[in-house]
Amino acid sequence: MIRFTSFQFRIQAAIAVGVLVLVAIVVAITGPHLIHLYDTTVANCKAKGDCSSAKAALSSSDSFLQTALGELLLVVPALIGLFWGAPLIAREFETGTFRLVWTQSVTRMRWLAVKLGIIGLTSMAVAGLASLMVSWWFSPIDKVNVSQFTSFDERGIVAIGYAAFALAFGVTAGLLIRRTLPAMFATLVAFVGARLAVTYWVRPHLMAPVKTAIPLHVIFGTSLEQNSATGLAFFEPVNIPNAWIYSNEVANNSGHAPSAKFLESACHSLLSAPSGGVQSNTPTPNPNSGFPECFARVAAKFHQVVIYQPASRYWAFQWYETAIFVGLAVILAGFCFWWVRRRLV
Repeated sequence: MIRFTSFQFRIQAAIAVGVLVLVAIVVAITGPHLIHLYDTTVANCKAKGDCSSAKAALSSSDSFLQTALGELLLVVPALIGLFWGAPLIAREFETGTFRLVWTQSVTRMRWLAVKLGIIGLTSMAVAGLASLMVSWWFSPIDKVNVSQFTSFDERGIVAIGYAAFALAFGVTAGLLIRRTLPAMFATLVAFVGARLAVTYWVRPHLMAPVKTAIPLHVIFGTSLEQNSATGLAFFEPVNIPNAWIYSNEVANNSGHAPSAKFLESACHSLLSAPSGGVQSNTPTPNPNSGFPECFARVAAKFHQVVIYQPASRYWAFQWYETAIFVGLAVILAGFCFWWVRRRLV
């Protein structure tokens, strides 16, 4: 049965190997250039006093490959579910070959176990190798961007979990629907839905975020701007390298933002009514005078509240999310075994 399954899977495996070899060649050719560019420009940019331009040059280097390799880890798990998972059993039903297999000495459970085992492990290996190459290629750029959570889905080990889930759901859809094209469509919808649900509803709550208070800082050299939450932008964006910032607000000890009434009172000399004499709920900034006094009054009662996930938790999030998708894959595989043994006729 193992030989027979490997023979059936030979074309898909050959295509996967070809894609991995192609990616490896591209990464091997272009990756050392990025590392050299980082070592010669960004690594010693502080001595030259030109870090901003050096980092910008590295971040914009090979922009096409950045887009292509980043999308690769988003597409590969979906393709595995569509073209490896959905047809795996659905095609057996469409052609009727499953009856021939079961008339031999191979049991239903062994038949399914061999198929899921060989193709499942291959899927996870393909996704893992692709992620390893892409993560290595992006390593110099990620050191510059210091925002690893923004590319969370395109690095690390989560692609392994995505591939396992996509394959398992594809097999389940094929088992229940028994038609390849409808099973592929169902797999695509379910995979995209699961990814979006975990990204926006589950991942932010995997670990309790850190909450910290920072004194207000004046934004020197810039104009005073209005802000929908606070009325005025008295604070500069927080700079926590590689952190995942949930929120960044101005509040007092009770958690309330400065009201328009308070700002009018504290910054009377700085704020003026809009032209035409029409009053507004939000004060209009007048940057010509009174800013130091205004800022001192606001900073005495308010501070900057930042809620975030620190960079040290990045790999914990990677493992948690991978475990979620692998766990879902195991549950789906268990359902497939139950269905084949008890319900399939």
